[in-house]
Amino acid sequence: MTHQIYTTDILVVGGGTGGTAAAIQAARRGVKTLLVSEFAWLGGMLTSAGVSAPDGNELIAWQTGLWGAFLRELRHRQAGGLDNSWVSFFSYDPAVGAAIFADWVKELANLQWMAGQVPLEVLQEGNCVTGVRFADFTVHAKVILDGTELGDLLALAEVPYLWGWELQSEWGEPSAPVSYNALTEKYPVQSPTWVVVMQDFGDAVAPEIPVAPNYNAAMFAGAWENYGAEKFLNYGRLPGDRFMINWPIKGNDYAEGVGRLVESEAYKADFLQECRWHSQNFAHFIQNQLGRRYGLADKVFPGNDTAFALHPYYRESRRLVGLTTIREQDILPVAGGKVASLFTDAVAIGNYANDHHYPGFDLPLQPKSIRWGGRWTGTPFTIPYRCLVPATTDGLLVCEKNISVSHIANGATRLQPVVMGIGQAAGMAAAMCVELSVQPRDLPIRALQEALLQDKQAPAAIAPLFNLDFSPNHSQWLSTQLDYLDHPEDYPVSGNCPKISLLEEVSTQNCDCLTGIFQRIDQQNYQLLVTEPSAYQGQTWKLVTLRSQINEQLQITVNEQLITVWGRLNFSGNWLLVDRLKG
Repeated sequence: MTHQIYTTDILVVGGGTGGTAAAIQAARRGVKTLLVSEFAWLGGMLTSAGVSAPDGNELIAWQTGLWGAFLRELRHRQAGGLDNSWVSFFSYDPAVGAAIFADWVKELANLQWMAGQVPLEVLQEGNCVTGVRFADFTVHAKVILDGTELGDLLALAEVPYLWGWELQSEWGEPSAPVSYNALTEKYPVQSPTWVVVMQDFGDAVAPEIPVAPNYNAAMFAGAWENYGAEKFLNYGRLPGDRFMINWPIKGNDYAEGVGRLVESEAYKADFLQECRWHSQNFAHFIQNQLGRRYGLADKVFPGNDTAFALHPYYRESRRLVGLTTIREQDILPVAGGKVASLFTDAVAIGNYANDHHYPGFDLPLQPKSIRWGGRWTGTPFTIPYRCLVPATTDGLLVCEKNISVSHIANGATRLQPVVMGIGQAAGMAAAMCVELSVQPRDLPIRALQEALLQDKQAPAAIAPLFNLDFSPNHSQWLSTQLDYLDHPEDYPVSGNCPKISLLEEVSTQNCDCLTGIFQRIDQQNYQLLVTEPSAYQGQTWKLVTLRSQINEQLQITVNEQLITVWGRLNFSGNWLLVDRLKG
């Protein structure tokens, strides 16, 4: 077979969350793009890794860009809706997510997707990356994006990268260790998890889940003792009586010898096999403890063992040494405020709490969460463009968890919606570099920001504002974003823009409607004692919202007031997600 040579404007290597977003955005900009993925599904964490109950960027204000478009398409396609689990406001069949990404790619004549290939060599001229060799072909491109799950191009091209912990003396991060210790040595990066999907077969008897090598029931004992079996399973409930098993507490996080992932292909293969066995053994333990009504789900993922994700959920990667590095201080709220400082070259938004996973150990971290909308959410932060650009190498951008970020801050920047935003920004940047014939380090930042904000199909917010709910019809959305980019010194530490007028009431179509007595348990903790309809009479439901207008209404609603609310019931979390409130 002849080894093919392809030439394109943009090459994206890796079809994960960031790589897929980057390729779609670059092609939508009109630039010829080639996407090469290892797996048969696009979307990475959101699909092929099985994390179809994503965390973060849940408020309406953060549902922008390709992330917001993905959620809207999920709501359109997922039978039964997305209100299924209590760990996330969005849980869905991963095949539905994969179909969305595949369809978006098919719509673009200038985007070619090749699956089943991994990079073997990076071609360079001086300090510039110019191409990538795969087993069956080589691709030459003007701009190349590393969207691999573990930052493979960084290693192949010998681009400087980080792996492991940084000490407090490096950047003064408050949660970083003062010295290296047994934990930092044993777990240089966060634990991956090989997601497995189980199913409730009801009165039927599920096939027995076989024990895999290295089974030790004691490792899983007490996994759900503080939750109960039902709440444990509902953590990642999916449509169709299925359950995403991605459980950190004596569950299927796996990190024994995790450094093997980057030591050699043989060592990596050994780790992956053990990781998958560990999840199979956890599923066996669940079935053994809870009964044979629970078994492995069928036909969730493509391949032979269709209950298991196509690859692990990687929480950490090789991390680029970029033009700037995101530190813990950059994701924490400013003193007396509820938002992090706004990077002047911001291109994406995140808001999740700083969340680290190590088996059997909770790392104490500086808090970055607040009560909002009747629940906990994370304080928002921004991703600077410079952390996507290598410090010393041209022709290359990163667009995954492999951005220039500290080990500590990676716990917040690694989440699926953030990475999708990073990918969109990287794809837009790559396309503009081709248009302007400049290297990524020389791209005008303001032009990139305006392009993201004014993208015709998926405009993306850059300055996080709690009370600027995203809507293409909101007359103040674009102007407010641009104002704070022009005057970052005016960015409000409260995260609330004083100039914003609230949106009109949203449609209540397809909403549940409950009337009852409003009960204020404490600040930002509300519930409704239902009086109507009769089917729910006497029940108590927690009230939560993702909308800024409803958040403000809940804060001023009088205790014991009779109110009517419209929204969506979540039976796993026992909450009503409120879209409209009338007192």
